[in-house]
Amino acid sequence: MADMQHDVVIIGSGPGGYVAAIRAGQLGLNACVVEKDPLLGGTCLHRGCIPTKALLHTADLLQHAREGGKFGVVCGDVKLDLTAAHAHKKKVVTKNSKGIEFLFRKNKVTWVQGTGRVLKAGLVEVTKADGSHVTIECKHIVLATGSRCGDLPHIATDGDRILNSDHILELAEVPPRLAVLGAGAVGMEFASIFARYGSKVTVIELLERVLPLEDTDVSAEVDKSFRKQGITVYAGTRVEQATVDGQVVRCKGVNARGEAVEVEADRLLVAVGRVAALKGIGLENTKVQIERGRVVVDELGRTHEPGIYAIGDLTATPWLAHVASMEGVIAVEHIAGRNPRPINPLRIPSCTYCYPEVGSIGLSEALAREKGYEVKVGSFPFSAVGKAAILGESVGFVKIVADKRFDEILGVHIVGPHATELLAEAEAALAGELTTEELAHVIHAHPTLHEAIHEAAEAVDGVAIHI
Repeated sequence: MADMQHDVVIIGSGPGGYVAAIRAGQLGLNACVVEKDPLLGGTCLHRGCIPTKALLHTADLLQHAREGGKFGVVCGDVKLDLTAAHAHKKKVVTKNSKGIEFLFRKNKVTWVQGTGRVLKAGLVEVTKADGSHVTIECKHIVLATGSRCGDLPHIATDGDRILNSDHILELAEVPPRLAVLGAGAVGMEFASIFARYGSKVTVIELLERVLPLEDTDVSAEVDKSFRKQGITVYAGTRVEQATVDGQVVRCKGVNARGEAVEVEADRLLVAVGRVAALKGIGLENTKVQIERGRVVVDELGRTHEPGIYAIGDLTATPWLAHVASMEGVIAVEHIAGRNPRPINPLRIPSCTYCYPEVGSIGLSEALAREKGYEVKVGSFPFSAVGKAAILGESVGFVKIVADKRFDEILGVHIVGPHATELLAEAEAALAGELTTEELAHVIHAHPTLHEAIHEAAEAVDGVAIHI
């Protein structure tokens, strides 16, 4: 007989798992979360989104303090206190984790610390830190174990000179030279952090451009800004070897033209993606199917094993915290007998918190054309926005991609000041299937940064006022 009984057991307490648990409690389900770590929140809270953005905020403040003189605020002896930055990061993480604990109590969610493993559909075994075991009988299981840092077969991270994104969050000192392998969101964010902390940063990307999933114009703008900040960028470059020689890491590779590229650094960050955390969770005891390292699910998160769902980084949907959260909500609402609306993949926002920030949603110009749309595009630079001038943030633009036939907005791409916050308006515009004409008729307050969105909508038809 099982030690505990619940309506639903959720394995993992990241942004997918804990949100699913809270919604389950709201819906009257008796929910239990199994979490291996001593604190709730998963990778996003402890080793991903939140601590990274805390360090980015420190970099932002450091940059503002250094540049304060041009705004009439003179700061003397501006320097980084990395110990204090880490203390702030830890305080934020702990506060948020305790907040999840409070929400669990509020919504009557049970939390069991230990490593969860599915014995069969409807039965989960939890191995605690002391080696003891607890079995939980349940009607439904939600797998939300997330992902871990990915490695390269020819470049092994050691936590000392060759780092992954977990390691670099705990660096006690700023490396004089930092090489970053991978120019996706993770690599570009850490490059942005440490360049402003004082490192000489080199970014190396296998594909032909940085932020390769973004619109090509956005990638070009970020590349240009990084180089202006003194960051070296090698795009279209394959690193074939990385060796540690004392306190130096030597990277050797070749670019798209066949030319040799050599980079020396004090630390190398390997930021080449993540791997789903499938090992040891008992999938071999179920009918759950795996394809290319991901759990196969339908639009409601159901696996091939009745009663078992999978969400977040375990699946083939975009590995983003907000996607995992929504997938968790959809899964438990379906378990509760509701009729949840599946996620529209073209309505998923993407954010990169480097400097300058990037926010995008919907189709890029190239993808829209590939899908057969007759496209019209409008762009408006922040250099022509009064509020951006006030802030001294003139880099970047807003770009709107629209369908020429019906004028419907297909995608919005923002690079520049507070892009990740400004994106909210674009999210609402696409959710409401607005046209550029309708967006252009929305009165935008002045002076604000989001005036650039208004003028980009006007620019689609060539009638932007301020350019």
